[in-house]
Amino acid sequence: MNYAGLLVGLGNPGRRYEGTRHNMGFAVLDALLDAADRSGRMEKLSGNKFKCELWRCTLPDSERWWLAAKPQTFMNLSGESVQPLMAWHRIAPDALIVIHDELDLEPGRLRFKIGGGNAGHNGLKSITQHLGTPEFHRLRIGIGRPPVRGDVTGWVLGRPGSDAALLLPDVLRAAVRTVHLFADKGAAAATQYANSARPTSPLRA
Repeated sequence: MNYAGLLVGLGNPGRRYEGTRHNMGFAVLDALLDAADRSGRMEKLSGNKFKCELWRCTLPDSERWWLAAKPQTFMNLSGESVQPLMAWHRIAPDALIVIHDELDLEPGRLRFKIGGGNAGHNGLKSITQHLGTPEFHRLRIGIGRPPVRGDVTGWVLGRPGSDAALLLPDVLRAAVRTVHLFADKGAAAATQYANSARPTSPLRA
């Protein structure tokens, strides 16, 4: 089967990491799959060969099938899952969307772009190294920076405070809408929408 592209949500596997800031990619992918399941176009596949959880689905207003994956390698080795999956299904880098947390954005803010640096994100770094190119799409989900400088590891592996948690449903809806726009109208529409999205209330991370 030919796929329109690959949607990858980044995170760490296991209950210990559920709901953490670093698992925003997993949370968005779950929301995308839930929307696809409600429309009746989602199927679980075996991802064991590619070290991931794997599905295929269609998105609203489209008959084209997409692959959706959660690497199970832990964040820093995400490329070990993504590159073989893309090679096997002959998916080009510009048909890949990687959904990930972003320290340099205020909690709740979104950005959609193609290419660029990794900004210290080890999941992106691993994917870039294994693909041999940074020219893939990224949907960045803001988590903000820790109030205490230097506590990045504790911050990303921690869970959002109450204000950020209350906003999460709105963030997930906006992220899902961004991916749907990309599939339906292309990168320019997705970028315009995501980059103009704003939290509905002031946040403390």
